Amino acid sequence: MTVTTQQTRDPRPPRPATGRTPARRGLAGLVLASIGAALLLTGCSLQERVCGYGRYPVKAVGDVGEDCVADGQEPPEGWVRYPAGMVPEYIGDAWDRHWDGVVVDADGRPVTG
Repeated sequence: MTVTTQQTRDPRPPRPATGRTPARRGLAGLVLASIGAALLLTGCSLQERVCGYGRYPVKAVGDVGEDCVADGQEPPEGWVRYPAGMVPEYIGDAWDRHWDGVVVDADGRPVTG
C-alpha cells in the first residue's frame, strides 16, 4: 500500500523582508510624487528667502550688515535699500552672493578701497 501526502493549500509566496506589501510601497511612492508635483505646480520653493513675508532686505551703510524692514516702512537711519533689480531674494542667490562683503555709502553705492 502506497501512502501519498496530499497538500491541502497552495504555498504562499515569501513575505517581503520590510514587512510592507508591494501595494503599500506603491502607495507611499504615489504620495511622495503627489507632494513633489504639488510643490512644483504651486510655485513653492525649497530655498530660504532672505526676508520673511511682508518684509524687504536693506543694507547697512559703511558696514557689511544686512537686515529686513517691514513693507511700507522706510529703512532706519544708517540703512539703505538695495538698488532696483539688484535685490537679493533667496539666501545664496546671485545678488546675495554679490552683496556679501560689499560696503555701501549713504546713497547705496559701493565704497571702494
